[in-house]
Amino acid sequence: MNYLQNKTAIITGASSGLGAASARALSEKGVRIVAAALDQQGLDAIVSELKGKGGEAVGRVSDVTNPEDMKALAQFAQDSFGSVDILINNAGLMLFSNWVDLATDDWEKMINVNIKGYLHGIAAVLPFMLKQKSGQILNMDSVAGHQVGPAAGIYSATKFFVQAMTESMRKELGVQHGIRVNTVSPGVINTGWADKVTDPAGRKAAQELNKIAISPDDIGRAVVYALNQPENVTVNDLIISPTRQDW
Repeated sequence: MNYLQNKTAIITGASSGLGAASARALSEKGVRIVAAALDQQGLDAIVSELKGKGGEAVGRVSDVTNPEDMKALAQFAQDSFGSVDILINNAGLMLFSNWVDLATDDWEKMINVNIKGYLHGIAAVLPFMLKQKSGQILNMDSVAGHQVGPAAGIYSATKFFVQAMTESMRKELGVQHGIRVNTVSPGVINTGWADKVTDPAGRKAAQELNKIAISPDDIGRAVVYALNQPENVTVNDLIISPTRQDW
């Protein structure tokens, strides 16, 4: 059964990685995609790809750290397709460093994107979903939101925040308003994240982890499963990790 046909999904960080994979997987189910990211060229590419396969898609350059930008994105989705049915909070940063490194710039970046960025997305779509009395919010989490690894203290803290936030939303928005909220928690995924780590020791650890990584497409299929459920069913959290990952 396909419960997703003709729904409209906003996906942040949609120009590459897990966001693009989620867009492809959902588009195959008949979901109308509103792709958001900072990368105009990447957005143009994913929108063109989806349209080329018969899907409906639009893109908008959006900064999740800017609340007004996110409000404009939600309105853009409404104006483009007539509804705001799904938000996938996906744009995120994973930057490794040890506490003694005092990588405070990286700390701030992760808090601004991984926490505030998710909150801005939620605040933008909730008025539409409350008016519709329906909607789904999927917060992309991580296995780091379940346990803490070396040099991942701040990143894990942001993902533990996502776990707590989502559970609170489930108990209020789901129970009282019929707005389903869930998480998908990937393990090690090859999205190119390892090369973005600025701390030298952190980058080395990330590149070592990436050797066992699985594909973003594996997560795209998990996103479809989490969202493609009848209205009385909520998949609370899916943990998807490589078979060889031992944590």
